[in-house]
Amino acid sequence: MDLADCYKKVRARTEAICAPLQTEDYVVQPVVDVSPPKWHIGHTTWFFETFILKPYFMGYQEFDPNYNYVFNSYYETVGNRVIRTDRGNLSRPTVVDIKLYRKYVDDAMQHFIASGDMSDEVKELLVLGFNHEEQHQELLLTDIKYILGNNPLFPAYSHDYVKPKFEEPQDSAWVKINEGVYEVGFNGEGFSFDNELNRHKVYLNAFEISPALVTNAEYLEFIEAGGYHDFRHWHAAGWDWVNTNKVDAPMYWHLIDDEWHYYTFHGFEPLHLHEALCHISYYEAYAYASWKGMRLPTEFEWEVAATQFNWGSRWEWTESSYLPYPGFAKAPGAIGEYNGKFMVGQKVLRGASEATPPNHSRITYRNFFQPELRWQFTGIRLAK
Repeated sequence: MDLADCYKKVRARTEAICAPLQTEDYVVQPVVDVSPPKWHIGHTTWFFETFILKPYFMGYQEFDPNYNYVFNSYYETVGNRVIRTDRGNLSRPTVVDIKLYRKYVDDAMQHFIASGDMSDEVKELLVLGFNHEEQHQELLLTDIKYILGNNPLFPAYSHDYVKPKFEEPQDSAWVKINEGVYEVGFNGEGFSFDNELNRHKVYLNAFEISPALVTNAEYLEFIEAGGYHDFRHWHAAGWDWVNTNKVDAPMYWHLIDDEWHYYTFHGFEPLHLHEALCHISYYEAYAYASWKGMRLPTEFEWEVAATQFNWGSRWEWTESSYLPYPGFAKAPGAIGEYNGKFMVGQKVLRGASEATPPNHSRITYRNFFQPELRWQFTGIRLAK
């Protein structure tokens, strides 16, 4: 792996994502789950400065000591930080300041990588940094869509935005998996996150899984059948969420003059009925599956079957809680706070989405979110 080339490419992709933004777009935080784009570009820069340059690049001078407080996300080991809800209150440092910070760290990182003075441990940290920034690239696109999609004018992110092509399955026959003992989890060469380890055996009963994701048209049938008003299909927590928040459609859907429209990166458009459903919560996914007389697959069912269908168009909700695998161990220090501390109260998503960087995901990749969240590019694949 050419580390210098990988570093340049991953950093350039973040900047390409931000290129269509205006200055004002960088600072908005409409809800707690959305971080301002300028915070993302500052935080991913802070990661390289904090975990590589400061401890390993001799003579490196920190850009600004205050930035550790501003751009630390959740690493208790590293010190105090601005709480997540206040990221949108940071009018300073300015967007210009953060771009200067990014260039300063990029110059130092390029000199550090060129020096070749890296142990295998530091190289692993560097690769983790690449993957960390790729995670934030996905979040950047997700957060940008939320920021603009909740602007009353529904402005386009970019009319030049091209959604990755995804080949829909031609065969409608469900994939059948026999009962038995299967191995799941990452094993082999290349990068994986710690939550994908260790590879282990699971027993699965016989099941079937749909080769296709649920479409907008199929979900619209659920809406028109009164699915959002029928408690029988919802978890108690989901039913409370629906009624408290007056939810009656997926995020970004708007009923105007009896016709459904939705917000896309190109702006406001009529709903594309045959496109895969997107931006729904676990609660909604569960309720839809129940209404259909089916269920969501577990993450292990999904992983075992995933070689037999196309995936990558949407992050797919599973019926699995986010928990550690057998033998999971957190790394020492701040890096050990990366995934393990979040293994409570969340559901696993599998796959990838149009916002996922190329080659960032894999069959063993475990994404995770709270069951009420839906600003991520989430969809439904049914099982039975």
